[in-house]
Amino acid sequence: MRGFGIVGCGMISEFHARAIEALPNAQLRAVYSRSEANAKRRGEQFNADWTTDLDRLLNRSDIDIVSVCSASGAHADPTVAAAKAGKHVIVEKPLDISLERIDAMIEACAEAGVQLSGVFQSRFHPTSQLLKKAVESGRFGRLTLAEATVKWWRSQEYYDEGGWKGTKALDGGGALMNQSIHAIDLLQWLMGPAAEVAAFKDTLAHERIDVEDTAAACVRFQNGALGVIQGATSVHPGFFKKIEISGDRGSVVMEEENIAFWQFADETDEDERIRAEFADQTQTGGGASDPSAISFEGHRRQFEAFIDQIETGRSSGLDGTEARKAVEIIHAIYRSAETRSFVPLPL
Repeated sequence: MRGFGIVGCGMISEFHARAIEALPNAQLRAVYSRSEANAKRRGEQFNADWTTDLDRLLNRSDIDIVSVCSASGAHADPTVAAAKAGKHVIVEKPLDISLERIDAMIEACAEAGVQLSGVFQSRFHPTSQLLKKAVESGRFGRLTLAEATVKWWRSQEYYDEGGWKGTKALDGGGALMNQSIHAIDLLQWLMGPAAEVAAFKDTLAHERIDVEDTAAACVRFQNGALGVIQGATSVHPGFFKKIEISGDRGSVVMEEENIAFWQFADETDEDERIRAEFADQTQTGGGASDPSAISFEGHRRQFEAFIDQIETGRSSGLDGTEARKAVEIIHAIYRSAETRSFVPLPL
């Protein structure tokens, strides 16, 4: 039985707790928050101990995995502290908002001999796995064009209530770093490394935030394919995130967990089954207008894979270096928008 501790008791911590609760070989032992009220509420909700003393949680012998759910710009310190305490660490997206701090996190976990993973649960949905398999088996032929579109809506109240949302210091960015990062991760996971980007970003529908609520970027991948990234929290009422992958032998459109289009020049018997079975998979709002309208099932699958990685050595495919990639692309997009120039990758 793997004992978990959760650091940070905001909204996303409930999804981590529910994912842990759903696993037969895991148990949530304790939660930590600087806010006594938040720690007490989340601990009592899941019948776990609660504390406002991080060292107290990290020193517990019955915890061997720490789940970091604090504000995006406050991920590095608890991750490094957990690694030094000998705990494996899984961190809610983004791994951190700073590439330098991410590198320090990766180094700390490597030096301590513990596993580090970043949460990109969309990779673990069955439809994402089918799409990855199709890419790897060459069904698209030459990859030519791809798109990641996140046209979501967040109210002004969403930014006003949290204290850290919409700030450069703790959110690290806006519609790209907070909301669109899952789609950007999927895009680079499927298409391979990005070579350069050119972008625009702006704040068009909200006040009192110092980050973008609307962004558009063009990408050239190392394999020569081109791509488009659109990310927004300014689009009412909000739509499912969309991933489109095209090549000279086929195209697939995935809207949230649904397969909206799946066609290849060389059809197989399985293709019709995929079109029928996966056309209506999404059972929630996908976070398009309500950040809590998501399922914890993707988190459960990723946590399950992370435990398997710890116990067997089989990679979950999402170590710290892999989770860093989407953050690096977003930083390149921001740099391009600010300098009005093409920005090559890696940074």
